[in-house]
This record gives sequence, structure tokens and C-alpha cells, in this order.
Amino acid sequence: MKIDLNADLGEGGENDTALMALISSANIACGFHAGDAQTMLLSVREALRLGVAIGAHPSFPDRENFGRTPMHLPPEVVFAQVVYQTGALAAIVNAEGGQLRHVKPHGMLYNQAANDPQLAEAIARAVYAVDPALILVGLAGSELIRAGARYQLATRQEVFADRGYQDDGSLVPRTQPGALITDESQALAQTLEMVLNGKVTSVSGQQVDVAAQTVCLHGDGEHALLFARRLRHAFAQQNIRVSAEI
Repeated sequence: MKIDLNADLGEGGENDTALMALISSANIACGFHAGDAQTMLLSVREALRLGVAIGAHPSFPDRENFGRTPMHLPPEVVFAQVVYQTGALAAIVNAEGGQLRHVKPHGMLYNQAANDPQLAEAIARAVYAVDPALILVGLAGSELIRAGARYQLATRQEVFADRGYQDDGSLVPRTQPGALITDESQALAQTLEMVLNGKVTSVSGQQVDVAAQTVCLHGDGEHALLFARRLRHAFAQQNIRVSAEI
């Protein structure tokens, strides 16, 4: 059995280099919520050195709040912003002799696109416009995955090790209790349940079906690196191979 393991990098986290060695896919910030041309270049070089698949991590224009402010922008604006950010990273990857592999929206852009068909469509259309061969990463079972399929993009359904789930399979908003799982053993158990059984236990105790093709590791947590190592060890014990090729 194989699973993709991804992390959001190039955002100024202190564990980026160590985390890069433990994952199979890197989502690199493109400047709108974090990062800049130099951090993009350095992240790309490290990913290429380690053989990690490279993805763009576009965001709403919101550096002040790390891309976590709700915004309601016209679809054409979102289309242009996603093309701009993805294209910038693609150019850096190409300049270094690599190839951009996927796109995963960041923060509130990701969360809103999970439930907003128009926003999801704008993102999928932008990804298709940049390169129809790119993989679109989105919350498992979300509008973003459905929009990607409509554009005949390859999609990858994502689950989260350290986030609480609601009964409909969506993430608990960060403003509500249960949004973040801080207990490592609980996060580990939830991840294995999703990967091995295709199920997640919601915050209300319901068993919810979930498609797990890639697992997100948050690199900015206090114990991110330790948890990443524990997760890799647990995968190895279950004969789950970490790979961007699933």
C-alpha cells in the first residue's frame, strides 16, 4: 500500500529542511501568504535534491493573517491570482531543471473552495490553464475535487492528521472547539484510520467515509518534526510506503 505525504513549506518554518526529508510532496508558498522569490528558489532546490514532488501553494492575498482571512473575490480575480502564483513557481522549477507536479491552495482559499463551487471552478480552471498535466490537491470529497474532475485534471484527495472533522467530512473551522488535534497519539490513530480503513471519527463521534490519497503534515506546529517521524514509523510498521506516485 502507498500513500502520499505532503507538507506546506517555504512559509518561514524552522523545520523545513528536516521535514523535506520525511515527505514525498512539498507545497511551496508562492508569496501571497508567505514566502518570496528567494524562499521559493531555496525550497525548490532542496526538493529537487531530495527527490520530493514539487507543488504550488497559492493563497488569497493576505500576508498579514497568513492567508486565513475569509475573502469573497470575483472568480476572474481568483483565476488570475492562482495563475500568477502557480506560474511564478513553475518558472523557478523549470529554471532549476525540474517540473511542477501539483497545486494545493492554502488556508482560507482551500477551505472556501471546499464548499464553494464557483471558487473551486476558478481554481481548477487556473490550474488547467497553466498546465493540464498538473494534479489538483483538495479536501477529500470537496467541491474542489469535483471541479478538478470537470476539467479532467488528475486530482488527489487530501486528509489531515491534526485536524478535527465534522459529520459531513469537512474540517472543523479553526474558530471552533476541536479544530486542532494537539495529542500526537490521537492524530496518529486518526491518520491510520483514514489511510487503512477510509474512515474518520468526527468530533461528534460519527464514523464518516473519507478518501485518503495524500496526508497533510503541518510543518509549523511545535512538535511537527517529532510527529512526522512518528508517522513515518507507523506507516512502516503497517507496510505503507510513502510515495508521490500512488
